[in-house]
Amino acid sequence: MTEKKTPPAGLPAGFSPEAVQSRIRKLRMGKISVQTKPGAEVAVRQTRHEFLFGTAVPDSLAEKARPCMRPADRRRYLETLERNFTFAVHENALKWYDCETRPGKVDYYLADRIWELCHERNIPMRGHCLFWEKEELNLPWVRELGSDELRAAVVRRALSVTGHFKGRIREFDLNNEMINGEFFQRRFGYGIISEMAWMAKAGNPEAVLYVNDYGILYDRGFNLDSYVMQIRNLLANGVPIGGIGVQGHSAALHQPGLSEEHVQDALDRLSVFGLPIKITECLFDVDDEQHQASELRKIFPVFFAHPNVEAILIWGFWAGDHWRPWSALWRKDWSITPQGEAFRDLVYNQWWTQASGKADRSGMFQTEGFFGEYQITSEGKTQKAALRKKDKALKVAFS
Repeated sequence: MTEKKTPPAGLPAGFSPEAVQSRIRKLRMGKISVQTKPGAEVAVRQTRHEFLFGTAVPDSLAEKARPCMRPADRRRYLETLERNFTFAVHENALKWYDCETRPGKVDYYLADRIWELCHERNIPMRGHCLFWEKEELNLPWVRELGSDELRAAVVRRALSVTGHFKGRIREFDLNNEMINGEFFQRRFGYGIISEMAWMAKAGNPEAVLYVNDYGILYDRGFNLDSYVMQIRNLLANGVPIGGIGVQGHSAALHQPGLSEEHVQDALDRLSVFGLPIKITECLFDVDDEQHQASELRKIFPVFFAHPNVEAILIWGFWAGDHWRPWSALWRKDWSITPQGEAFRDLVYNQWWTQASGKADRSGMFQTEGFFGEYQITSEGKTQKAALRKKDKALKVAFS
């Protein structure tokens, strides 16, 4: 069955750079109205985006990690993290193989400490991941368990993680890369996915569970049809899937055929389920800094312009501790790469609101702004306020 492709309501159909810019303005901006004295100066300064721009955080950030960052790098890392990102995910610290290296010896120190450091900087985190369907990415002690023992371990793991982080982490990748692995499904059948999900919900009923996989946007989207079918089947079988994770590791950018049209088409295909979409692991994996920058400038606007996409997470930003150091936004010496400059320009220049002017004769000043948090100043007074997507407009009055 082929999913019907329906353009998002009220937005331009098809792809063109102009259509993308139109989508961004309609989806990501609202009106700010400031009532003050006639002729008074008004300054509107955005301080935070509502849309989430995130990153993966390595284990080495925690002080007791082995290895851990040098103090000078750690300070620089935290400064860069706070200045550039509003969302985060553990790169490895929450994976089963990091939390329970030996059966029954659960240790959340690394995951807890990274969460604390992000929380101190007002950076929420998502949970990656409860389970990983690829056999080789489960520890030997897990693979060697008998059926009864493995099922019991699955139950303990699901309850433990969501319960431990209740009130701190709201969403989790349920079972990573289910298209590309079959370890748990081979042992127990397809129904194990439902068991995992409901055990996770038992640990925290408010947890939002995501699917997450690769080969959806890039590499010619070889997994897209399978992913659409998988999500449809999970929902039809009552599995409480609450969001769609789309990995963005793009190792084939040099191949002909990658286009903004393909990325938009894939997102449109996934949007038929009405679920939030997050670009969970974005990485422009080519050994050419200028090519990385040009691809980020080309693809990021398509993500940002899509109505179902709520976040983009870059899979690490510093080459000093990075899965693919040549693709980082900051080099090991902390100098910024062209890709990092492109990221900064899009997020904090082109998609960022700074406006000023004088109120009219009725004392009204109006401007468009990107959804997010603001500081608004007039007549020597400053107010903090938020322009929310759900409200579309913000009104501020100075007495």
